[in-house]
Amino acid sequence: MVDDASGPETVPIYPHTTMDSILKYCRDNGLKFWEYAEQVEGPEIWDFLKNIWDAMQESIHRGLLSDGILPGSLKLPRKARQSRAKADQYSGPFKRMAQIFSYALAVSEENAAGGVIVTAPTCGASGVLPAVLYYHKKVYKTEKEVILKALSTAGLIGSLVKANASISGAEVGCQGEVGTACAMASAAAAQIMGGTINQIEYAAEMGLEHHLGLTCDPVEGLVQIPCIERNAFGAQRALAHNTYALMSDGRHRITFDEVVKTMYETGISLQSRYRETSLGGLALRDARPT
Repeated sequence: MVDDASGPETVPIYPHTTMDSILKYCRDNGLKFWEYAEQVEGPEIWDFLKNIWDAMQESIHRGLLSDGILPGSLKLPRKARQSRAKADQYSGPFKRMAQIFSYALAVSEENAAGGVIVTAPTCGASGVLPAVLYYHKKVYKTEKEVILKALSTAGLIGSLVKANASISGAEVGCQGEVGTACAMASAAAAQIMGGTINQIEYAAEMGLEHHLGLTCDPVEGLVQIPCIERNAFGAQRALAHNTYALMSDGRHRITFDEVVKTMYETGISLQSRYRETSLGGLALRDARPT
């Protein structure tokens, strides 16, 4: 999985360093994204991803079972367990939305509490991708093999962003963190639901495009407000991007590569107060309990 170290990859993971070049290679060779990842990294990638998926599920399970107050001055109460319990009282779309929220909250709250999570691509954005994958497991009974293949595609998306831009909130704002996570999750969902490589690329592009300009301004310098809720909405938006992409033939005007470039240009132009310094934006608001 992508780690949350800032800066570009010193040695690219994949021989093709842009989405356009990967798409061309896959078309020319009749490959899906997960097949490309396997071809480059070898069959041992699946054992690695099994461990990643297990760790993601464990963080969700722990988060859903935990109550209490998160560490830090905000004294923020955990909400994942309560949200999951309330979800069971409903049916249909409302229940499904509540489920995806609760899974993302569970991981994000585990991160805020110092628990073990998977950087996907960062700690602050760690709830988005696990929530989307777990949602498909619980709602659609998606098999483990399918989830692992989607996880490999999500990793490919995250690696491209890291190689060509940044996944660091301190460098490009939250668009590089939750925006990238949403792109990864959008691509994973589109693959699970049978999307073509063009539709998967489109889903990933939307995941990042619609987070452009998002600031990183955590209140009190804690990865809690607005970070935890932002993970929940990033997961829910990923499902929407998947649906939108699959309703198309995958053709669109702005490519994933162009959005990655735009995200980086936008990020480095943000004032430092909006890049994880907690000197501007929401970070100036007093959200401590009264």
